[in-house]
Amino acid sequence: QVQLVESGGGLVQAGGSLRLSCAASGSTFAIVGMGWYRQAPGKQRELVATITSGGSTNYADSVKGRVTISRDNAKNTVYLQMNSLKPEDTAVYYCALDQKVLGRAWGQGTQVTVSS
Repeated sequence: QVQLVESGGGLVQAGGSLRLSCAASGSTFAIVGMGWYRQAPGKQRELVATITSGGSTNYADSVKGRVTISRDNAKNTVYLQMNSLKPEDTAVYYCALDQKVLGRAWGQGTQVTVSS
């Protein structure tokens, strides 16, 4: 079983920056990729960014150019650097880890609030 612990969320003014971290522990084998998703009140959970074990990245159109996902494979940690934040980025951000056979694990979520 995998445990994911997120950190780095908080309240920031529009235009500001935040860096989210997600550390994986437990059965961290055969990892295919990790990523970040978010869910705003009344909306479905949506992809923000993903990174494969090989380093390939994918971003939602809404965050391209403002967000960078990175990963430290040795530490099984994924980061999300968010710049030029907008009020519409306000959401609970969830870390996800995909493994062969075991499938996807989710973190507990961290709140990001961007004030205008």
